[in-house]
Amino acid sequence: MAEPNGPGPRPTLEAVAALAGVSRATVSRVVNGGAGVRAAVRERVREAVTALGYVPNSAARSLVTRRTGAVAVVIAEPEARVFSDPFFGRQLRGISRELAAADTQLLLMFVEQRADYDRIGRYLSAGHVDGALMFSLHRDDPLPAMAERAGLPTVYGGRPGWAGADRAPRPLYVDTDNRGGARQAVHHLLGRGCRRIAVITGPLDQTSAVDRLDGYRDALGTPEPDPRLIADGGFTAQGGERAMAELLDAVPDLDAVFVCSDLMANGALRTLRARGRRVPDDVAVVGYDDLEPAAWADPPLTTVRQDVEEMGRLMARLLLRVLDPRRSEGAAADGVDRADRAGGADRADGTDRAPGGEHAPGAGPAELAPVITGARLVVRESA
Repeated sequence: MAEPNGPGPRPTLEAVAALAGVSRATVSRVVNGGAGVRAAVRERVREAVTALGYVPNSAARSLVTRRTGAVAVVIAEPEARVFSDPFFGRQLRGISRELAAADTQLLLMFVEQRADYDRIGRYLSAGHVDGALMFSLHRDDPLPAMAERAGLPTVYGGRPGWAGADRAPRPLYVDTDNRGGARQAVHHLLGRGCRRIAVITGPLDQTSAVDRLDGYRDALGTPEPDPRLIADGGFTAQGGERAMAELLDAVPDLDAVFVCSDLMANGALRTLRARGRRVPDDVAVVGYDDLEPAAWADPPLTTVRQDVEEMGRLMARLLLRVLDPRRSEGAAADGVDRADRAGGADRADGTDRAPGGEHAPGAGPAELAPVITGARLVVRESA
């Protein structure tokens, strides 16, 4: 019995069925997204649900659907790194918006230390989530094997680089054209007359860092550039600052640097100012990402643009389609079934400097495949 002035009894499935004039089983099918209900009847049930303010019991619904309505987002980095790098914030925003639109909850998990892998593995295998999105993985990361053992549908951020990733069936992932973007950056520096071009990489146990370094090598036309021109900045601002100092000490006459993230590029700019080097007069600088640090930079940073939020959205959409194949309708128009490889470059004001690239045709909605998004150079004052 309800308390005086308190909330009334919670509406039941039977009450909805009585108001809609259908069976309890029909209401259950509509509420749980089942098939076999005529559109007119489905609409009548939904009107009854709204009128009564009925809220499905999530535990009971899970028993019927064998779904939790939740997805784990696992970032293989410490919490402090995630919340200090705008890359992760943008990617999470894309993921969160796509999951929210599908009425799916997001559970965020970090890797602070090796012991966290056991905790995450136990959670993923215990049936608490329907699937997982994983990114910022390193070469020896055990997370993919954990997801495979748990039979958990998983989509990865970034090209797979762990042992066994080339086995069939191939992992589903979303990435950007890191190698092509890096080539654009270095070609731009060569085009403005730079000849001693250094590179600040991310950790080379991550495929994005490897691909950007390979693009640097491609553009220089040599598989083995001067090792003194290569430094690891760890994808952090402090790492970029330190790596730039190492490069200047090793090669004082360098005239350009391709920095493989905007965060590291901001650190590199600090070192260049401290050493009295003018940008771009003495040293030209190109970054990668085109996120907030590019706009904060002094001078404004020439960089390679990747749509990080869109990549997060595509990761979530791909996983949702694995969980519910009915979502495949119209997917080709959303770009999930094709690899988008865009070339060219933009000025900071958005005017084209080169052709905008092309879209490779996909395999059609019957088959899910990895997605590669485009990368484009954005020219500003630093190079």
